[in-house]
Amino acid sequence: MKGNDLIAKLLDIAIEEDVGTGDITTDSIIPAHSRAVAEMKMKADGVISGLSVAKLVYERFESGIVWKPSVKDGARVKKGDIILSIEANYLTLLLGERLSLNILQRMSGIATETAKYVQALQGTGTQILDTRKTVPGLRILDKMAVKDGGGTNHRIGLYDLSMLKDNHIKVAGGITAAVKAVRSKIKPNIKIEVETTNIQEVQEALNAGADIIMLDNMDTHTMTEAVKLIGGKAKTEASGNMSLERLKEVAATGVNYISVGALTHSVKALDMSMNIKN
Repeated sequence: MKGNDLIAKLLDIAIEEDVGTGDITTDSIIPAHSRAVAEMKMKADGVISGLSVAKLVYERFESGIVWKPSVKDGARVKKGDIILSIEANYLTLLLGERLSLNILQRMSGIATETAKYVQALQGTGTQILDTRKTVPGLRILDKMAVKDGGGTNHRIGLYDLSMLKDNHIKVAGGITAAVKAVRSKIKPNIKIEVETTNIQEVQEALNAGADIIMLDNMDTHTMTEAVKLIGGKAKTEASGNMSLERLKEVAATGVNYISVGALTHSVKALDMSMNIKN
């Protein structure tokens, strides 16, 4: 399924969850055809993500909104900045307020955290990868936010890259057998990644023709030896309990990628608010 289709399904569910049969409070108070302008304002510094999705929220309720963003997704903003002005029916503004803010705050939180990791790796040549450690149903938005923060998307799901982990390798009878089995079934353009935990497994994955070799929970010395052994014959990904403090040390081993689950599984929302002007 394409990204736009996933977002459309997500918004269907989110609107059903929040709006249901209608906003009983607003419907009781606000005249049906009154219009107003709302502004979204930053309450913290960070990186914006989700404006394109927030626009889709409001367009679900009204096709004729006047959408005037002051920044683009991926832009750095400061506390107090006005990032967006929306002119629409008053009811539309209230219907979309919480959903749009929830999306913007979560996505901007992910983009802001990702940007910290990307900044820490500046000049090293190593890229930050996201993972599948996302809230079910929100992965497409989480990965959009990682890109807005300057990170690189890993596989979207189980269908676009083959990753052989310990349980796959056990049941297949080893790395060599596992790679051979997958290679015989998948399309030629799909890459195979193999999880390894020691130098012996790295050598076997390399001999088996893995496209990417994951160096899982290795210490820095072992990782350095592994990268040297691989010698550019496959891409390398460092994984397992990565922190901002350890990034440069790991990047110095020469790995191509460092994957960080915390970008999406431990999100701190970026604070912002919406104010409707009479």
